[in-house]
Amino acid sequence: MTTLSAPLRVLVVDDEPAILRFLRPSLATQGYVVSEAKDGRSALEAIRAKAADVIVLDLGLPDMDGLEIIRQLREAGETLPIIVLSSRESEGLKVAALDAGADDYVTKPFGIDELLARVRAAQRHRLQQQGEKAIFRSGDLTADLVRRIITVRGQEVKFSPREYDVLRLLIAHAGKVLTHRFILREVWGGDSDVQYLRIYIRALRQKIERDPERPRHILTETGVGYRLAIQD
Repeated sequence: MTTLSAPLRVLVVDDEPAILRFLRPSLATQGYVVSEAKDGRSALEAIRAKAADVIVLDLGLPDMDGLEIIRQLREAGETLPIIVLSSRESEGLKVAALDAGADDYVTKPFGIDELLARVRAAQRHRLQQQGEKAIFRSGDLTADLVRRIITVRGQEVKFSPREYDVLRLLIAHAGKVLTHRFILREVWGGDSDVQYLRIYIRALRQKIERDPERPRHILTETGVGYRLAIQD
C-alpha cells in the first residue's frame, strides 16, 4: 500500500498518442509517477505486478473493452481506484462503467485540472476505505459514524432513519460517483425508483447545504447518480 509520503503511481491505459503526450507531463508536474499501457493485456499485467496506485483507463482499447478490464479487476478483489477516460458520452455507458466498479468517469475532451481533482478524490476515497475512521469531515460537514451524529457548521442536524442511511452511504463512498441503481439497491434493496431517491436527496440538501439550489456537498452527476464531495 502506498504511504501518504510516497509519490502516487498513476497507470494511464490509453492507445491515443496525443492523450499520452498530454497526460504524461501534466501528471508528472504534479509529482505523480506515470506509467503507460496501450492495451488491456499490458494494463492487467502491470496491475497484477502492483505497479500502480491509480488507474486512468480508456474504454476503447485495441484488444479488449475497458469495461471488461474493470470487471476482471473487481471480480479478482482489486481495489485500486479506476477513473474512466473516454470519448463516449452515453449516460448508459457511464452507468455501466460505474456499476462495474469504476470510481469515476471523465469525458474527452477534458481539462487537466478536472482530471487531477478526480484522481485526488479517488485516492482519498480509497485511503478512507482502507482505514475508515469513525469521524468524517468535509468542509463544514462532520459525521460521527459511531454515535450517528451529524453536524453542519457546528450545529447538530437530525435526520430520519432513511435519510441517514442515504447520507451514510454517500459518506462511505465520499468522492466516488454512486449510480442511482447502486444507492437504491443498498438502501432500499432495489425496491424503489429514481424519483423516490431524488426526494431524499432534496431533503438532505435542505438540511446540510448552505444553498440547496447550489449544492457543494451532494453533487449530481446528470443521468448517472450522486457524489459526496470531499472538501478540505
